[in-house]
Amino acid sequence: MVVVMGTEAAPQDVAGVVAAVEGAGGAAFVSRGETRTIVGLVGDIARFQSLNLAALPGVVEVLRISKPYKLVSRENHPQTSTIVVGGVPIGPGTFTLVAGPCAVETPEQTLEAALMAKKAGAALLRGGAYKPRTSPYAFQGLGERGLRILADVRAETGLPVVTEVVEADDVELVASYADMLQVGTRNAQNFSLLQAIGATDKPVLLKRGLQSTLEEWLMAAEYVAQRGNLNIVLCERGIRTFENATRNTLDVSAVPMLHSLSHLPVVVDPSHAAGLRGLVVPLARAAMGAGADGVMVDVHPHPESALCDGPQALVEADLLELAAAARDFPPLLGRVLTEPPQRLPTTR
Repeated sequence: MVVVMGTEAAPQDVAGVVAAVEGAGGAAFVSRGETRTIVGLVGDIARFQSLNLAALPGVVEVLRISKPYKLVSRENHPQTSTIVVGGVPIGPGTFTLVAGPCAVETPEQTLEAALMAKKAGAALLRGGAYKPRTSPYAFQGLGERGLRILADVRAETGLPVVTEVVEADDVELVASYADMLQVGTRNAQNFSLLQAIGATDKPVLLKRGLQSTLEEWLMAAEYVAQRGNLNIVLCERGIRTFENATRNTLDVSAVPMLHSLSHLPVVVDPSHAAGLRGLVVPLARAAMGAGADGVMVDVHPHPESALCDGPQALVEADLLELAAAARDFPPLLGRVLTEPPQRLPTTR
């Protein structure tokens, strides 16, 4: 069961709902999004119904949700949410391009990749300062030095930063630099990390787990939402199947399915799905056709020397092709390409 608060609801109105629920022996979790506040209830539904919560000040409606993911379900929020990242919207009516280096290596490499991305129409800069890798011997990222590089490049280009956090203990540090916190596929069910991120007010990019069902993925989003943060964007990045011709198998059907199940925006990462440069733009077009709210791609000025995922990184010729698709295709589906913010985001 969830209680939907009105836009005019005061903090004491929310506190009144929480107090009523706790007085009935239940638990209440307050989640705040861009446009509304929702209180998720856990406990005896019959007791909650006897409280007449709909009559409390600030309450718009009380909904009984059948899905196990109460806060991110479309049952509770019929309209798709728009999540704003450093002034950049991700949601219905727009198409947002997120691009940049898979891993931050040097200031020069990161800036050059960011400028390539911006020229192609990217409104957000992705870049990894922490890189959880399959092999312990592979490049693991620059850590806080990489975060500082991203902050400097943001100041230079105006592109808000999306970067991954891999440890619950690092959430506060990464959030102090980033405009959006990314949860990678290997951490999609790291519940302590999800809860720590949920306690922040930073938008979250939640990638699908390597072998997660849609329900498992949405339950991971619920962990974030239950701790108070509804500003979540889901990212389909391919799943593991028996097929080994590509790095992973891009589940394009996940895009419309998620839009039917959840109010959260959905973007697609064709780079990590394909693992091959030549497949990235065709898969990006497929994502656009399926109704994705954006795509996220890897860019590198010199992929032959990249420390991470060079074979899938786009170069200038690929970016020109992607830019044309992002400019021409979304309008056919009633969307406009999101422009980069006009003023620089607040830096650390």
